[in-house]
Amino acid sequence: MDKLLEVKKTVTALMAALSAFLGWMGWLVVLYAVSMGIDYLTGSALAAKNGDWQSQKAREGLWHKAGSILAVIVAALADFLLGLVLKNLPLRLPFTYTVLLCPVVLVWYILTEMGSIVENVGEMGAKVPAFLKNIIAVLHTGVEESGDKLVGKK
Repeated sequence: MDKLLEVKKTVTALMAALSAFLGWMGWLVVLYAVSMGIDYLTGSALAAKNGDWQSQKAREGLWHKAGSILAVIVAALADFLLGLVLKNLPLRLPFTYTVLLCPVVLVWYILTEMGSIVENVGEMGAKVPAFLKNIIAVLHTGVEESGDKLVGKK
């Protein structure tokens, strides 16, 4: 019992530190990590259910997730670079720039993972409300369009 209490205290302390360090964006990071974990578990469960679980495919899934983590890190670095440049150039924006790219990229990945989770549980036999699938798709499209507007597309 003491071991479980120590684990709970450690997890709580880590979440508090992350929240203090990253603020609201820290919660996006937590949601992203949880979504990735659930997607990996549901994908593995579906493959096992279908008798198709293979360690090679599981490793490929992990490499895919590692690549997406690196994309989030690149977005965070780009935000940092943009903030640094804006802070040191003699130009003023009508708002204070803190972050822009990383939250959009995180939300895009979170919605991608959620869509995959819903697809996995549906294929495992769970009845998934159509409106849940639709709202995830609508939100994903909205984030995609917002990202396109940032770079002048559409």
